Amino acid sequence: MKKFITTLKNIYHIEELRQKILYTLGIILIFRVGSYIALPGIDVHALSMTQFTANSREGLLGLLDMFSGGAFSNASIFALGIMPYISASIVVQLLMLVVPYFQRLQKEGESGRKKINQITRFLTIFVTLIQAPAYITNLVNQVGTNSGVFHTIHGDPVVGGSLPPSFMLVSVIVLVSSTLFIMWLGERITDKGIGNGISLLIMIGIIARLPFALSAEFASKVAESGNGGLVTFLIEIIVLIAVILVCILLVQGTRKVPVQYAKRIIGNRQYGGQRQYLPIKVNAAGVMPIIFAQAIMFLPLTIMGFANNTESMGAIASALTNNNGFWYNVVYAILIILFTYFYTAITFNPQQIADDMKKNGGFIPGVKPGKKTVEFIDNVISKVTLPGSIFLAFVAIMPAFARLFGINQQFAQFFGGTSLLIMVGVILDTLQQIESHLLMRHYDGLTKFGHIKGRTPLPTM
Repeated sequence: MKKFITTLKNIYHIEELRQKILYTLGIILIFRVGSYIALPGIDVHALSMTQFTANSREGLLGLLDMFSGGAFSNASIFALGIMPYISASIVVQLLMLVVPYFQRLQKEGESGRKKINQITRFLTIFVTLIQAPAYITNLVNQVGTNSGVFHTIHGDPVVGGSLPPSFMLVSVIVLVSSTLFIMWLGERITDKGIGNGISLLIMIGIIARLPFALSAEFASKVAESGNGGLVTFLIEIIVLIAVILVCILLVQGTRKVPVQYAKRIIGNRQYGGQRQYLPIKVNAAGVMPIIFAQAIMFLPLTIMGFANNTESMGAIASALTNNNGFWYNVVYAILIILFTYFYTAITFNPQQIADDMKKNGGFIPGVKPGKKTVEFIDNVISKVTLPGSIFLAFVAIMPAFARLFGINQQFAQFFGGTSLLIMVGVILDTLQQIESHLLMRHYDGLTKFGHIKGRTPLPTM
């Protein structure tokens, strides 16, 4: 406790760090307030009496609701959250791999990054223009026009018939503008706050659902078995803590490759000669493979949003939208493994690493410089990535196993999957940035033993 209080005092004494944290908290407050502002023409009280809120917190829709911090089920102006931006970022990163124009932009440094960011923003608008009508159509199909949820511009409830075209137009404009506003908030956190803004906003949305999930699980267990249910609930909490610890090991695990630097005599001083290590993470891609795979798995759901009857989409689409089903989890796990290799290939370039080592007089003991070093590094990355990707896929589908043991859908999402890995990764990344500020000014770190390792954050494009 004394260490914790001392750390808070040290953080407060660093003016730059204090301002960054306060700035970040202010933006998070704006984000959370916006999650409770309903779309124009929607009666929030009447909406809460329908099945839309409950349905939006179950199944695959529950993940969207979790990422948006409950805004999806509340028909908020922030209902789509930051997911359209993430989807656009995925498309742009795929284009960087196969399109020469994007590859040239990537090599142009800061100017190229700005152009890529601009393309990502325009693509975000395009993705939102597809998802927004699907969301409104799904809302109307589930609620119905006779429910008293929808109102005209003059405040009169819509009864019978179809909604006026102006409602769809206004709603789409608001949803697109809100998504761009959230994207802007994330960029402000990255530039002037602490942590990766986009990742932090997703994490805040996830954490916002945790108290509701805990209370719902506690109430259901006590109602089912009385005191015995309380014991079951405590066991679930212990298992959850164990899963969190395993996820931390997955995020922090590294394979250290020794690198020896040659001795150089310049004047009367000796440089080099020391041994360092090239850290290769077991999960170098972070949470991005799950984000990529999740975005792909949302495509059938987006298409079904335009359909008046879910059954008309066929058994295949239904199987791919049931996140507790066998085929959904099989496809999901395969996508995660493939995207783990894909993203690792983007972030790790063995040729560039070998060239940099050679320029600085470094070499791996027992391995010849040049082509042999490239092959050795590539081989190590491949061997480390395989178990890392399989373990990442297993953690991602753990919520489905939790559901088999009677854990409710909302709480099961925290037993693995996207939500838990994002929380662990983003929290570690944010703490690492705070610790770097402390260590730079000769303060102790956040932990008593050792320092927090960095990780690969979500894209800041």
